[in-house]
Amino acid sequence: MIIEWLGHASIKIKTKDKVIYIDPYSGDYTNAEKADIILITHSHYDHFSKEKISQIMADDTIIVAPLTVGTQIETELMKNGDKKEINGLNIEAVPAYNVTKSFHPKGEGNGYIFEIEGKKIYYSGDTDLIPEMNLMEADLVLLPIGGTYTMDAEEAASVAKVIGPDLAIPIHWGEIVGHEDDAQQFKEEIINDTEIEVKIIKPGESIEF
Repeated sequence: MIIEWLGHASIKIKTKDKVIYIDPYSGDYTNAEKADIILITHSHYDHFSKEKISQIMADDTIIVAPLTVGTQIETELMKNGDKKEINGLNIEAVPAYNVTKSFHPKGEGNGYIFEIEGKKIYYSGDTDLIPEMNLMEADLVLLPIGGTYTMDAEEAASVAKVIGPDLAIPIHWGEIVGHEDDAQQFKEEIINDTEIEVKIIKPGESIEF
């Protein structure tokens, strides 16, 4: 599969038969490939853009989202703890919330764990380091590291160490909050103590996984 970071918290995943977008907001979607599935974590403007969604919608695109989004557009609703098979993709909605700040209340937003080509991907959404992460398993983690509204680099590195994936990619930096120095700190915190691979990619860049 090909993982592309579109910027901020926006991700595109392309497999041999599916195109999946997560929180499409950053990037140019004018001539983008149409989506089979769109995962939306919560209703904040930098994660939920009706304009960007409209540019990647096809007649059969399925949008997966929590209720805060589902009240605004037609979606396949998922709340924390739900597990569903959607368009051949096994998806679990997991908690994503702040512990020491109030931007993301518990129960309103989702993170997602889903399996593609035999590999589990964890996209955490906007969250702090939370106890539920101790039970999560994934081969790839996509974690916010910008701080202010989410985990910072050190906290995100701790999450990666707890989950123990093969690959970790820092996101949610470089646009609204966070800098490349934060991404580098995230990488150093992990590679100094573990065998986890960390890839820092720039907006518009992609990697094969």
